[in-house]
Amino acid sequence: MHILITGGTGFVGRPLTRYLLDRGHTVTTVGRSATHPCDGQAGFHHLSADTTREGDWQKAAAHCQAVINLAGTTIFRRWSTAAKQDIRDSRILTTRHLVQAIAADQGAFLFSASGVGFYGDGGDQALTEDTAAGEDFLARLSIDWEKEALQAEARGVRVAIGRFGVILHQTGGALSKMLPAFRMGVGGPLGNGRQWFPWIHLDDLMAAIEFLIGDTKARGPFNFSAPEPVTNRQLARTLGRRLGRPSFFPAPAPLMRLMLGEFSEVLLGSQRTLPQRLQNHGFVFRYPTIDTALKAIIDAR
Repeated sequence: MHILITGGTGFVGRPLTRYLLDRGHTVTTVGRSATHPCDGQAGFHHLSADTTREGDWQKAAAHCQAVINLAGTTIFRRWSTAAKQDIRDSRILTTRHLVQAIAADQGAFLFSASGVGFYGDGGDQALTEDTAAGEDFLARLSIDWEKEALQAEARGVRVAIGRFGVILHQTGGALSKMLPAFRMGVGGPLGNGRQWFPWIHLDDLMAAIEFLIGDTKARGPFNFSAPEPVTNRQLARTLGRRLGRPSFFPAPAPLMRLMLGEFSEVLLGSQRTLPQRLQNHGFVFRYPTIDTALKAIIDAR
C-alpha cells in the first residue's frame, strides 16, 4: 500500500515511516526538514514542504491509498498568543489542505491525529470516545482539528481520528525530559500527583495506526492510550523503582504555573482515558501496563 505521512520527520513520523517500510508498504513523507533518515531506502520518498500552505506536495496525497496526518508544532512550550496561533495553524491548515488533496471516491483512508486534550480536565471520570469535549484551549483546538479531518467523509474517504495520550519511547518525547531528573534522584510527581496520566508506548501507537488502516470498518474517534491508566504519582513511583532511584521530589503546582503559564494546566490536568473503541475492534496492546512499558524503554536505553 502507498501511504503518505504529514509530519513525517517528527517524533512519531520518523519511526512510523521505518515501521511501515519494514512491513512492505511504500511511504511518502512530507515535512519541513530538507532530509529524512530513511532517504535512500527502497519504496521511500520525502517531500520538503510547509503543509500549512498549498503547494505541489498536495499532488502526492491524490495518489496514495492511505494518508496519516501527524503534522503539528509542539505544544510543550509557554503559550504566548503567537505560540497558540502557531499550534493551531500547523494543525488546522495542514489538515484542511490535506483533505482538499485526497482523491475523492477512490476508497482512500485518512488517519488524523488529535489528542486526549479533547476532553479537558476530566478529574477521576473514565473518558471514552463518547465522552463530551472540554472547553479549554486544547479541547477547542481538538474539536476544530477533528472537524477539519472529518470533512473528508464528504469526499468518500474513510476517516479515523487518533486522540493521542502522552507517547512514551526511549528515542524522545516526554520521557526523555523526565529521565535525567529521576536518574539524579530528584524526580517525582507533578503537583499533587493525583491527576491521571494518559500514556501509550510508541510501539503500540504505530501498531494501532496500521491496525486501523487494515480494518475497513474502523472510522471515527479512537483513544490512543493504554488500557491501564495510572496517576502521575504512580508513574513517578514506577519510574523510580525501575531506575532504582527515589521518586518523592514533587514539582509544586504554583511553581509550575509561574514557570509555564497556561501550559502548566496540561501537565496538572487529569485525563483518565480508556481505549474502548480500539479494544472493541480487536486491537491487542503489547504494553498494557506502565511497568511493562517502562521496563522495555529503560532496558532499550
